[in-house]
Amino acid sequence: MKDLIAYCGLDCEKCDAYLATLHDDQMLREKTAKLWAELNDAPILPEHINCEGCRVEGMKTVYCDSLCAIRQCALKKGVTTCGDCQEMEDCETVGMMISNHPDALENLRKWKRRYYS
Repeated sequence: MKDLIAYCGLDCEKCDAYLATLHDDQMLREKTAKLWAELNDAPILPEHINCEGCRVEGMKTVYCDSLCAIRQCALKKGVTTCGDCQEMEDCETVGMMISNHPDALENLRKWKRRYYS
């Protein structure tokens, strides 16, 4: 399992913020900032779109660093991903994410099988 699987199970390597950072792509930063601002009804600017991955050292978007309840919960519990948490299947914190992103749930289940089977 890659280090670039986020706490919630999303694949950071497919995230536009990660890709914009990796390739220093200003157009992708602008596009992502506009979309995320609309989706979150928040003032997200292109300069906020810099991230090297949720679980690795380095830059993170303001949301991922400070506002993501999933990341904050995982850090508090000391788990590597939500796949390590015994409460994952019934968790309301990660529930919305995994209900909207079946690939995230599959990544978390793979994580759990790999390390706990």
